[in-house]
Amino acid sequence: MKKWLSILPLSLILLLCACQSNDASAQIFAMDTVMDLTVQGSGAAQALKDAEAELYRLDTLLSRQDSASAVSALNEGAGSPVAVDEELYNLLQTAAEYSALTDGAFAVTVAPIMDAWDFTGEHPRVPSRAELDNLLPLVGDERIAFGASNTITLEQGTAVDLGGIAKGYASDRLADLFAADGISSAMVSLGGNVYVRGAKSDGSLWRVAVEDPNDTAAYLGVLSLQEKFIITSGGYQRYFERDGVTYYHIIDPKTGDVARSGLLSATVVSNSGTMGDALSTALFVMGYEKAVQFWRTSGLDFDMVLCDDSGHVYYTEGLEGSFDTSLAEHAYEYICIPKN
Repeated sequence: MKKWLSILPLSLILLLCACQSNDASAQIFAMDTVMDLTVQGSGAAQALKDAEAELYRLDTLLSRQDSASAVSALNEGAGSPVAVDEELYNLLQTAAEYSALTDGAFAVTVAPIMDAWDFTGEHPRVPSRAELDNLLPLVGDERIAFGASNTITLEQGTAVDLGGIAKGYASDRLADLFAADGISSAMVSLGGNVYVRGAKSDGSLWRVAVEDPNDTAAYLGVLSLQEKFIITSGGYQRYFERDGVTYYHIIDPKTGDVARSGLLSATVVSNSGTMGDALSTALFVMGYEKAVQFWRTSGLDFDMVLCDDSGHVYYTEGLEGSFDTSLAEHAYEYICIPKN
């Protein structure tokens, strides 16, 4: 039996005040995700149009499934230098940097493995161990060469997939657009990627619910925040079942198999959407102990909420006071993680 589940973005956001007459909101589909956008205050309508146009532009640029995209052209040209625009060049460099920082737990070169599983296709499958072993040598950021004049060379057989970072980058771009448009209050939910700009127009903080991976109609808790990116990776977001076994779309790049780290979800709260997107995937792959060690030693500024398969929810001390668990409908043991 095949079963798919995707995030319902509206359930991630608790909008506790009525919209004002000059507010604007929209729901669109881009990057294979339902996206919800709310902009508040003067100039909201134009800012919303700008945001929608930017999301469609990025979808066209970064989608590996679009044969006309720049990423597809780069993958098709593997084995030879390919000239790309500066934006894609810089984003791929950033992705490679996060791969190095996370010791490969996040990998932009995982595309051949993803193709073998075909999670986004009509007929996802479970590849054999031998097939995955044959593909693993194609994965590794050392197989990307960054040349002069924005040229990139992928080794033959290697392909890049920006799905693990593209929506986070998109939220960063929307933050820039809102700043340019003079918008001080907005919320966007790009699937599991949420960005809240400033506070709400009534001065209160945005309240962002972290979904319960065991029951997506319920919450692990609610974060009260402003000017933050909140990004979640979880096996419950997209998966299929085969012969009684659940296979979800987060892959361990070192094994090529589903990342069974003991975590059910990993949520990152940060000042960068791009970083938060990459890290939420990496932390999920790492598992609790390595994720905590990384948080303590990486030098990166972020907080996190981790839910494991033993009924524990861990949250870092930077979220103490802003993570409200009173709305949680199921019993978990909540543990605050100290920095030292």
